[in-house]
Amino acid sequence: MGYRTGGTRGNEIGLLDGLMTNRAMRRYTDKPVSDDDVWTCLQAAVQAPSGGNIQPYQFMVVRDPNLRLGLAEIYRRGWARYEPVIAPTEFPNDAVREGWERNNRATVHLAQNLEHVPVLVLLLMPSIDMTVHDEEGPMPVGPTHASVYPAIQNFMLAARSLNLGTAMTTLHRIYEDEVRDLLGIPERYEVLALLPLGHPTGKWGVAPRHRGAEKIT
Repeated sequence: MGYRTGGTRGNEIGLLDGLMTNRAMRRYTDKPVSDDDVWTCLQAAVQAPSGGNIQPYQFMVVRDPNLRLGLAEIYRRGWARYEPVIAPTEFPNDAVREGWERNNRATVHLAQNLEHVPVLVLLLMPSIDMTVHDEEGPMPVGPTHASVYPAIQNFMLAARSLNLGTAMTTLHRIYEDEVRDLLGIPERYEVLALLPLGHPTGKWGVAPRHRGAEKIT
């Protein structure tokens, strides 16, 4: 398929608006996602920069209900182990506590309903080392992961431009071998991220974040 500007609903937001208002969406309607929109997100993803333009990744799009259920069951087992470990026991104030609880409720909802998200997209990366050598020794020019995550960001921003929601999740990695077995993924690939993709029930907006700098000099 060729490149389509804006998808089926039209790209009505600017780039900066998309960057500022894109946030993790963890609740979705049951409305299907078109193949054209999935392809638009994938096409945007592969335009991301990577070291030496090696593009060390592949995307796997999972629509089959049985496979989505299998992934959801693995994901829920990971969340059941992970949540008790990362849950804070104290908060500096009520606002922080309320924010954490609100986010946690959305995370729990996603874990409980992952199989109902219309599309699950996995990002696969071959286990390769980008370190090169010469007579002086190794030249560690950076981890391979650094050439993969920009593609995830592009995918998510393309989804935002189509009014589709997504979130970068990694809990499946607790049982990554089982994910590979379920989907027939060769052992040489890491399954770096699982991206749910669907029509969100939440609203876009600027999420609270730490300041990038106190001042610019």
